[in-house]
Amino acid sequence: MRTGRSRGMRTAAVVVLAVAALLAPGGLAAGAGIQEEDDEGGPAAPAEYSYLQKAVPGQPLPRHAYDTAAAQAAALPATGGTWQPIGPTNIGGRVVSLALDPHHPDTLYAAAASGGVWRSADAGRTFTPAWPERGTQAMGALAAAPDGTLYAGTGEPNPGGGSVTYEGTGVYRSTDQGRSWRAVGLRDSGAVGAFAVDPRSPRRVLAAATGSLYNPGGDRGVYLSENAGGSWRRVLDVPNAFTGAVDVQRDPVNPDRVYAVLWDHRREPDKRTYGGTGSGVYRSDDGGAHWRRLGGGLPTADSGRIGLGIATSEPGRLYAMVGATDGTFGSFLTSTDGGDSWTKVPDNATLTESQSSYSWWFGKVWVDPADARHLHVAGVDLLTTKDGGTTWTEEDAVHADQHAMLWDPRTPGRVYLGNDGGVYRSEARGDGGWTKATYEPWTQLYTVAATPQDTGRISGGAQDNGSIRSWGGDRFNEYLGGDGLQNLIDPTDANRVYACYQYGNCFRSTDGGATLTEYTDSTTAERRNWLTPVQFDPVNPSVLYYGGDRLNRSADGGATWQPISPDLTGGPGHDSYPYGTITTVAAARDGHTVWAGTDDGRVWVTRDLGAHWTRVLTGRPWVTRIAVDPDDPATAYVSLSGYRSGSPLPHLLRTRDAGASWSDLSGNLPQAPVNDVVLGGRNTLYAATDQGVFISGRGGWRRLGGGLPLVPVSDITYDPAHHRLVAATFGRGFYSLRTSQ
Repeated sequence: MRTGRSRGMRTAAVVVLAVAALLAPGGLAAGAGIQEEDDEGGPAAPAEYSYLQKAVPGQPLPRHAYDTAAAQAAALPATGGTWQPIGPTNIGGRVVSLALDPHHPDTLYAAAASGGVWRSADAGRTFTPAWPERGTQAMGALAAAPDGTLYAGTGEPNPGGGSVTYEGTGVYRSTDQGRSWRAVGLRDSGAVGAFAVDPRSPRRVLAAATGSLYNPGGDRGVYLSENAGGSWRRVLDVPNAFTGAVDVQRDPVNPDRVYAVLWDHRREPDKRTYGGTGSGVYRSDDGGAHWRRLGGGLPTADSGRIGLGIATSEPGRLYAMVGATDGTFGSFLTSTDGGDSWTKVPDNATLTESQSSYSWWFGKVWVDPADARHLHVAGVDLLTTKDGGTTWTEEDAVHADQHAMLWDPRTPGRVYLGNDGGVYRSEARGDGGWTKATYEPWTQLYTVAATPQDTGRISGGAQDNGSIRSWGGDRFNEYLGGDGLQNLIDPTDANRVYACYQYGNCFRSTDGGATLTEYTDSTTAERRNWLTPVQFDPVNPSVLYYGGDRLNRSADGGATWQPISPDLTGGPGHDSYPYGTITTVAAARDGHTVWAGTDDGRVWVTRDLGAHWTRVLTGRPWVTRIAVDPDDPATAYVSLSGYRSGSPLPHLLRTRDAGASWSDLSGNLPQAPVNDVVLGGRNTLYAATDQGVFISGRGGWRRLGGGLPLVPVSDITYDPAHHRLVAATFGRGFYSLRTSQ
């Protein structure tokens, strides 16, 4: 990773701190990059973390699990108050699709992976919402018809980056620039990869239905609507239950010629397979009525995801980026006869390395409309060739991980780019000169930290955008790279901060993050989770706890650490990402009681600061959080993850006798993961879920406040001094709410 350019650290194993010039006295300079030596994991790592947490062990995610729970949440009564967005607006997050308004110059639409649809009227500089707050925020594809009708396909087709568990709810249509939307079918598509609108008939549209990653069948393949989504019929079927269409494109010169890319991929409880016999490129010469699979040099056996680019200035010229089934680079090919025959372009190290070990994360080729030999390929970096693929250069002036590109026909040379950092614009045909959007409030956050000393001081960990803070610069800024995870601010000294990137690589700072000192090697652990918990003692914040497979304790602000437990898990699992780690820790105010939960469903308590441990729960889904009653160390609340598909397993438990017995507090909460539980004033309980925040009451659970989009709430923190909650959402940034207690 380069300095000043966020990219999620893709490994827990081998990292090298950036060059010595970046080091400040006493540690790593804020914002310094982390250079990767090993690309193991990549966007699969946050995807596996999300999947393993939200699926019941041994079971796939139920179809429509998110949407079903959202309907349950919407049916609950709401209590007063309004959530206020508090940023970041300048960090951004993953953008998976772009579309231009055909009637309004400089007007651009962007689809954020788990943040809805946004509209810009100033050529991609700032964005305003163009999607309902209470609709699903998981997006896959956008298209604008010649008459201005917008089509949005929900559900991200890229199986990584942490939002894979949020399947879509089909296709939507807007005829008023995104002010209102209507559902128009393909509800069982799981994800939508692309649209292709007929330029001669704006009501005639093709949709690439990618299908559920977890469940066979449903809406898969290419579908045609001739009445603007009023009805659909499948025109390209799929060869098996786990193959779907990930792309569909019309030839810009001959609109009757259409190309589609099918992709065979699935996620099982203990295995992911992102390639297979169903993967291939298809062509129709009659507007989508009939199709044939293309061979002539294209892989016809197993392959991974395939990216396809169509030239405008040289009819018949195509390019194909083929991923291998193991996720690495497969081959790059070109055709001059519309795909009847293909020539393999000699392998190029720069192009090969751009795909790392996860070519399934990209699968896109974009050809300059004015020059068939000038094209860009999606990779970790943006790759550019000016000679049809013989030589390649990396564009390192933009954020990593490219997903969408769009040429503006009204402004020669103007290109828009969507990647894991948001929206960028170039006026030089994509060959440099990139400027980033200045207002794009759709950051995916894992954690939040706040302090009563300064209500404007907020920090948190962001997917693929590091640990970010609201101080130390004009706006939110990154002060530790990688995928940002656990963040803490000392409640007695706001300059004492802590931040981690993936797999428990953690740092401490005494100057607000201006300089950082790593303490990971001082801890003892065989295994560390993607999101490794670090928590303060509730009385003395110089005492901290850090959970790997064993619990560590520091009494000097994180300078030194000692293990105070054995392995509290059942050991590593059988998956590629085995975990077997502590996921949450909560110390009581008595100075010797500590609670811990694990990813394999165990809860432990010690009453003598680690000398003896008692296992008080087992056989549960992933334990997300434990909260201890401030007045009684034997009273604790345990929140659990996992979509239950209607089963009676609880999501929230309470004990009043140190775990000897438990009561189920789930009540009328949606059947969805509870990501956090917090005790407010007068023993009020707040529960953060994938469908929002809820408050306990005599009549059961109620939705807390208004103004919060239907977006997963990953983490909440309570500030009793100011009676406020601050929430981290996975797709819409931070929100805060004044409470009555």
